[in-house]
Amino acid sequence: MTPLRLAFLALAIWGAVHPMYWFIRHMRETGTGLGGMIDAWYVNASTTGLTWDLTIAAIALTVWILTEAISRKAWLHLVAIPATFCIGVSCGLPLYLFLRSRPDR
Repeated sequence: MTPLRLAFLALAIWGAVHPMYWFIRHMRETGTGLGGMIDAWYVNASTTGLTWDLTIAAIALTVWILTEAISRKAWLHLVAIPATFCIGVSCGLPLYLFLRSRPDR
């Protein structure tokens, strides 16, 4: 595996673990669950702007993944879409780049 692929894989893992740590911590501290965390994303203009920024980036990434997965018939790449929306762009993007950088066989 190339150093670049290892870097993408490491970033995907970090992008999954680190944000989830904070999400779970927030839900435990507030006791509000997922609904309370989503409400917190819109608590002020700054967090609302960041939420929309990440949502737009996630949609753009999804369009890119779908376009390339269909044209290349690389169906495994589609796993990056749920990773993007269930975990975050910080996991979905490096995961997709990791999958995409796989040498052709």
